Amino acid sequence: MNKTIRRKIRLLLVDDHPLVREGIRSCLSTRKQLEIVGEAADGQEAIAKTKDLKPDIVLMDINLPGANGLEITRQLRRDAPKTKVLILTMHNNKEYVLQIVQAGASGYVSKDTLPEELAQAIEQVDRGEAFFSASVARFVLNDYVASSVRRKSAEEELSEREREVLGLIADGGSNKDIASRLGLSVRTVETHRARIMRKLGIRTTAGLTKFALRHGIATLT
Repeated sequence: MNKTIRRKIRLLLVDDHPLVREGIRSCLSTRKQLEIVGEAADGQEAIAKTKDLKPDIVLMDINLPGANGLEITRQLRRDAPKTKVLILTMHNNKEYVLQIVQAGASGYVSKDTLPEELAQAIEQVDRGEAFFSASVARFVLNDYVASSVRRKSAEEELSEREREVLGLIADGGSNKDIASRLGLSVRTVETHRARIMRKLGIRTTAGLTKFALRHGIATLT
């Protein structure tokens, strides 16, 4: 019977500390399904080696000389879309987690994670799934739930008139258009818009439109 040969996952290590790179290489050296094809000490070297070596995954620190890891992640996702990025760093605050997701990284692993979890993260990301260390995942989930509760509460606080104004904003109406449509003054519409933004914690018209569509206050036509 012929055995299926499992392809190796090709990795590029990106960290400005040689000892850190050596430590990661040592941790992963016993994993036969993983192959470290190169190393880079800064963002520009990471970009160049990604283009040259075409790794499956770039394992990258955030704190790099010059452009940081998030900026490099955005560029790699644009210029090398087949290569996935897995962030490996000590940072675990909300701002970093959200920025990592927004930059297009496939996951986030803390530098104090065990080798087994790092290998699991690499394999999971290679399969096209996202991965977050358990502590980070709990943090993100708790924050998401809390944020959803706040948004739901804020939505319930909108008056019928404010919901009406929000729906017209989502339909692309200007303050003048909405005022004419509802028989209000432009100043009154501006006041409603300001109150809606304050209650929902949303500062842009695009954000208001997304909220209105998501919650059924407006519909695409």
